Amino acid sequence: MKTRGPSGPVKAKKHLGQHFLKDSAVSERIAGLVHIAEGQQVLEVGPGTGALTQPLIRRFGTAVHVVEIDTESVGYLSGVDWIANAHIHAADLLKSSPEVLGMTGTFGLVGNFPYNISSQILFRALDWRSQVSCCIGMFQKEVAERVCASNGSKVYGILSVLLQNYFSCEYAFTVGPGAFDPPPKVDSGVIRLVRTPDTDPDVPYEALKRVVKAAFGLRRKTLRNALRAGGFDDASIPEEWRGLRAEQLSPADFVVLTRALCAEN
Repeated sequence: MKTRGPSGPVKAKKHLGQHFLKDSAVSERIAGLVHIAEGQQVLEVGPGTGALTQPLIRRFGTAVHVVEIDTESVGYLSGVDWIANAHIHAADLLKSSPEVLGMTGTFGLVGNFPYNISSQILFRALDWRSQVSCCIGMFQKEVAERVCASNGSKVYGILSVLLQNYFSCEYAFTVGPGAFDPPPKVDSGVIRLVRTPDTDPDVPYEALKRVVKAAFGLRRKTLRNALRAGGFDDASIPEEWRGLRAEQLSPADFVVLTRALCAEN
């Protein structure tokens, strides 16, 4: 039996982008969005004091692991009796691998994600796409909207294209500042990404990422000028797209574009 945890709450740290979720209804709702197959695991990022961890454990039991960089939060979680110490990983997600974090197969990536590294977490989900079956969690609302945006939208961009080529992306609901302690200065959005390996693009991920980043690197320029500045041969760009801007192409269009640009590489 574990010893009792600290008597006082864990202090939120600004440099870690911590805003602890205090609304239990929101925690239950996020946990309810997570669906994993039998034998899969769940990895929660930044559990803090466990507001989301506990409903996840009620749903998935010992399949739940957490990764936490904050030593104070790790100390708190190590003192409670509802999660095993072996499932608490004191580590930096961005410097770890699934194996180091106890993920032995496919898993769901879940969290009230720190806003200061939210884009990096989403790129990590892409890097780990062969193992990540779903990604559900809280982001700053503008990031959540960007992920799910359609082409033609002003917020459609690199993450929109890459994530939508590998995951089914759904904006689930909005959460106001009052659900957190301390409250952030912005609204938050919960999204659900579900892996769709049966529709993977037939181009290498690194090639697709390079094309997309170059196309949006000069998003006010035409696709032809942006890609030429990114080191691509503009003669390989389909004629009908040369005068368009990156935001006008769909995620599937970028796969076609990558195939055309990288055919000889």
